This record gives sequence, C-alpha cells and structure tokens, in this order.
Amino acid sequence: MAKRVSLREFQESVVARLKALPTTHAATTKLGIQVGDSAWLVDLTDVSEVLPVPTMANVPLTRRWFKGVANIRGNLFSVVDLPGFLGDEPVQVGVSSRLLIIHARHIVNSALLVNRMLGLRNIDEMTEIAPADASVPWCGPLRRDRDGREWRELRLLDLVQQTPFLQVGTI
Repeated sequence: MAKRVSLREFQESVVARLKALPTTHAATTKLGIQVGDSAWLVDLTDVSEVLPVPTMANVPLTRRWFKGVANIRGNLFSVVDLPGFLGDEPVQVGVSSRLLIIHARHIVNSALLVNRMLGLRNIDEMTEIAPADASVPWCGPLRRDRDGREWRELRLLDLVQQTPFLQVGTI
C-alpha cells in the first residue's frame, strides 16, 4: 500500500530539496504553470504555497477575472483568475486547477488561479528566444525548452504592483 503524503508535506519536501541544492541550481529552478494554453515560469520564492482550489465566495461589482475570496486556514484570500486577467478564457475549475498563494512579502492574502501545475523546470536547460518586453513589466523573457515548448516568465512582484491588478472593482 502506498504511503499517503499531504500536499503540504510534499511542498515542504520540495522546498527542503531545493534548499539543499547548490545556490546556482536553486536560482535557476522555476515552477512551471499552465495559464490558458500557455506555459509560464514562476520563481519559487515568490509563491508561498500551491493548493487545490477551495470554495470561493463571489464578490459583486468586480471584474470578471476576479474570482472572489477563499477561506484558507481561517484567512480570506483574494483570488485572481490569471488566464482571465491576461485576456484568455477563465479557468474552468477542475481537479488539476491550482491556487498559487503569492508570498506575503509581495502582497498580503492574494492568490492566482491557474489551469494546472507543470512541475519544476530548470531555465539553464532552456534557450532564451526573446527578451522581456519593457512595456509589460511583469512579463519576463521567452524561453524554449529541449522539447520545443515555449515558456514565458511571470514576475509576480511586478504583476502585483500594476494598477489593473489592484483595481478589481467595476465601479
């Protein structure tokens, strides 16, 4: 019979393994996420936790990409549908959908809803094919992995400082 491991225990073991890596390797390891049909990379230090999607309470008079608030261990977190925010189709919440809890040093009690996790990726094994676009400060360089898949880097600190991200109300 397989040992059951909670998501929290798994995440803690991943963090422990990353801390044990040489500094240069840990800095090049990113979290892969699917946002709509696109693959994105997120710095592991920008995310405090990844969770299955809990029940969310709708908040009236907000933009369509603002999914509402979720109770996570007794604290309310605002939830932004990342594909919806980027102008894609909103996430159809299913078993593979996840919430990325943004680290509190960037913004307090905020989470991103994504389509699914794509695992850890090493950017040293990718080729940069386009630099970051200065007009979109939260969007880093475009890279291609060995399989030909393109990955865009998501700069969470820059994203959460953007006025459109912070203004969820429609009034």
